[in-house]
Amino acid sequence: MELSSRILHQITFIVILLLRSMKYRSRTEIISLILDSTTAGATKTKIMYKAYLSYTQLKEYLSFLEGNELIRYEEGTQVYRITDKGRKFVSVYSEIGEMVSLKPEGNLTKLVI
Repeated sequence: MELSSRILHQITFIVILLLRSMKYRSRTEIISLILDSTTAGATKTKIMYKAYLSYTQLKEYLSFLEGNELIRYEEGTQVYRITDKGRKFVSVYSEIGEMVSLKPEGNLTKLVI
């Protein structure tokens, strides 16, 4: 196993351990994960694995995101791609996350607006 492959495997293992410790994810967080995974174009399978969703959940989210024009489906390549509106959503979601982040001790930090 080459070095980069081994590092990727270790990172994947750590991510899986972290996700197992997560009890619940918000709908907004799941949407952000899906949108992030479609930045360069992604198949249903790739999105499903990157967002840690079942196929049933994935179909529901993809329908919602397409209906709200946050992603688009390309028939020829069979991939989903994020739209400008989707990019705006990710940007705003990231900004909110930065404004309302937790300190390592778990206390809320000062909200800066």
